[in-house]
Amino acid sequence: MAKPSSVSLFFLLQVALAISTCGGSKSWHSKQQAAFFIFGDSYLDSGNNNYINTTTLDQANFWPYGETYFKFPTGRFSDGRLMSDFIAEYAHLPFVPPFLQPGFHQYYDGVNFASSGAGALVETFQGSVIDLKTQLKYYKKVEKWFRHKLGDVEAKVTLSRAVYLFSIGTNDYISPFLTNSPILKSYSKSQYIGMVIGNLTSVIQEIYAGGGRKFGFINLPTLGCLPGMRIIKPENKGSCLEEVSSLAKLHNQALSKLLIQLGNQLEGFKYSLYDLSGNLRQRTRHPSGYGRKSSMLWYRAV
Repeated sequence: MAKPSSVSLFFLLQVALAISTCGGSKSWHSKQQAAFFIFGDSYLDSGNNNYINTTTLDQANFWPYGETYFKFPTGRFSDGRLMSDFIAEYAHLPFVPPFLQPGFHQYYDGVNFASSGAGALVETFQGSVIDLKTQLKYYKKVEKWFRHKLGDVEAKVTLSRAVYLFSIGTNDYISPFLTNSPILKSYSKSQYIGMVIGNLTSVIQEIYAGGGRKFGFINLPTLGCLPGMRIIKPENKGSCLEEVSSLAKLHNQALSKLLIQLGNQLEGFKYSLYDLSGNLRQRTRHPSGYGRKSSMLWYRAV
C-alpha cells in the first residue's frame, strides 16, 4: 500500500491525535487510556471475515493479499496496511485486532468489528457478512466487558475517550446491481439513502448513549466507476455506471448533513470526515503528485 497522501494524512493525524492526546496505551489500566473501535466494510476489515462462514469473494486470506507489509494474507483486502492501521501507528497503538479473532479478549486498546461486504442495511449481502447492526451488537459486548472490568462510571469515561471510525455504505448501493435485487425499484433514491443513513444514525446514537464522543467517517468514492460496476451493462462499453455514482454522491451529501445535525444536537459530539471521493479524484487527475505514472486506479472489493 502506498504512503498516505497529504489529504488522507491530515485525516489520519486528526483521528490519531484524538487517540494519542488521551495518552495512548502505555498501561491497560491507565486513566488516560484511549481505545480505537472500528466499524464498516473491507476498507477497514482486519480479518473478521476469516472467522465466518462466507465465500472467498468476501475473504482475503489468500495470496496476493498481504504480500508487501505483513508478507502473508491477514484477511485485509489490501497488499499491506489499511487506513485504520496507519491511524493506530500514528497514535502509538498496536494494530487493532478483529473482534472474532480466537483467543482475543482484551479490549483496552480497542477492537475491529468491520466486515468485508458489510452494509448499514441488514439485507446487504445477508448471510455472507457481518452487517452494521451486528457489529453494534458485538460492540455492546465489549461495552459490557468494560463495565465489568472498570465499573459503570469509569467505563463510560473510558469509552468517552475512545475514537470510533466508520466506513460503511458502499455495499448497500452496489449490492442491488450485483445481485439483481429489486429493492431499488421499491423505493425512491431518497428513501433508500434515508434507510442507509437512518441505520448509521441509530448506531452512532447507541454508541453516544454509552459514552462515545469522538468519531471518524470515510465517505464513498464514485461507485459507478468500480470495475464490478463498469461491466454490468455491456452496452456501456466499460464506462462508469452513473446510476450507482449518483447514489454515492447523494449518500455523501446526506452523511455530511447528518454529521452537522448531530454536532448541533449531541453535546460533546466531535467528528472528522475524510473525503475519500474527492481524494481519489485528485489522484486520477494528478497522478504524478502521488508517485504514479498513470491515472489508473485499482479499486479493491468493499
